[in-house]
Parts: sequence; structure tokens; C-alpha cells
Amino acid sequence: MKQLLVIGIGAGNPEYITMQAVNALNRVDVFFLMDKGQSKDKLIDLRREICKRYITDPAYRFVEAHSPERVRSDVDYDASVVDLNRDKQQTFERLINEEMKDDECAAFLVWGDPSLYDSTLRILQAILDSGRCTFNVEVIPGISSVQALAAQHKVPLNRIGRSIEITTGRRLAAGQVSDADSLVVMLDAEDSYQQVADQEQQIYWGAYLGTPDEILICGKLKDVAEEIERVRKAARLANGWIMDTYLLRKPESPE
Repeated sequence: MKQLLVIGIGAGNPEYITMQAVNALNRVDVFFLMDKGQSKDKLIDLRREICKRYITDPAYRFVEAHSPERVRSDVDYDASVVDLNRDKQQTFERLINEEMKDDECAAFLVWGDPSLYDSTLRILQAILDSGRCTFNVEVIPGISSVQALAAQHKVPLNRIGRSIEITTGRRLAAGQVSDADSLVVMLDAEDSYQQVADQEQQIYWGAYLGTPDEILICGKLKDVAEEIERVRKAARLANGWIMDTYLLRKPESPE
């Protein structure tokens, strides 16, 4: 039976790898690397570095495949995501069927944690449901950008007895968020924090968390929103890509 490991590799720092992940890496015969283009070569390089650092037997191999991209459409976002995952499913099926033997173990190295805004587990389940591939799946959790953000800013994600929500920039911009005391926003390509009505909220923003390119900014929205936008645009231009996350926290209520 083919074995597939979905290994969370953390938010960018090779030292975010857990001991469970190290043990899993050393079981793998073939690593499937999804190539997202030249501008994101650092993401592939980090995966190779992690394997070199932690695997004791160099008998493993890499297989790279082009990662399909989502067709940008504000008209029907959900449909574009469905199309993207369909294309990814076809790529994953080909890798599993053609690039590993029945008794081998393969792995997908997932940025952050496989449970948080990542499609790998859903795609693998869809493949199993289709009946076109048979394999066992094991999931190894990783340190997410949400955890790394809080650690780098030296703050807890929630205040005592208060609620927290994790959402996307798209939902924040559309006002589709709860009244949570703390709000973690991921996948924000449009600087949606600028549309938040209460500019007295504290923002803890971080990009390229855990990497040598890491950038951190915090303060009241009204004071740092323009700085974040400026820094974010410059970083994206310089690197060709950006991954950032931020925590929004309401002002303390008066006693």
C-alpha cells in the first residue's frame, strides 16, 4: 500500500520543524514539490534545506510538478477555487500514480500547518473518494504563521476569557466577520485592515515570518496602517511574492 505523509513544516524557519516531523521526514522515499514559479523559488529551496538538514539517509528523491494557479476572478471566487483544486487534484493523482511504487512512502511538505487554509488534505480525500488511487494518509502538524506571529510579537492570541476568530482578508473586507475580541487575518491581498471602522484597534502584522526576510510592525491601526501598506508593497516588489498575517485586537473595555 502506498503511504502519503502530509507534513507541516512551519512558517519559514527550519527550526520550526517538530521532532515528529523529523521522524516522518526520515521515512520518506519521494518528496513531491509543487513549483509555483521562479519568484517563489525560496519556498522550494527551504523544503530542500529542511530535508538536507534533518534526513540522515540521502536515498530520498524529489519530484517537482507545476502548481496550478487560481484564475483571479472577483465575480465568482468560490468557482475559481473549485477549478483550482480540480487542477491540483489531477496533478496529485499523476504524481501518486506515476512517481511512486506501491511499497513507497511519499510526502507533501505543507507550509505552516496542513489544517489551516491549505487544500492538500481536501484534495487527497477527493482522490480517495474518486477510487482512482489507493493509499494511506498520515498528517503531521506544524507551527502555523498564526503561532509564529504571536511568538514574534510576544503576545498571546487571545485575552483571558475572550473570543478569537481566524479569517481571510476577503471576508474582512466584505464585513463577514464576527464580533470576536481578537481577529487573525490571513490571505489578505488587498490591505483590508484599512477598511476596519475602529481604527483604534491594535494591529500586530508580520510578513515572511521565521525567515531572514521577516518584517514586523505593530501599533494602533490609525498610526501604522499606511506604513504597513507601504512596506508590504515594497517587500512584494522586491521578492516577487509575500505571505503575511496579522492580528487585530479591540481596545480594552473600561472597567
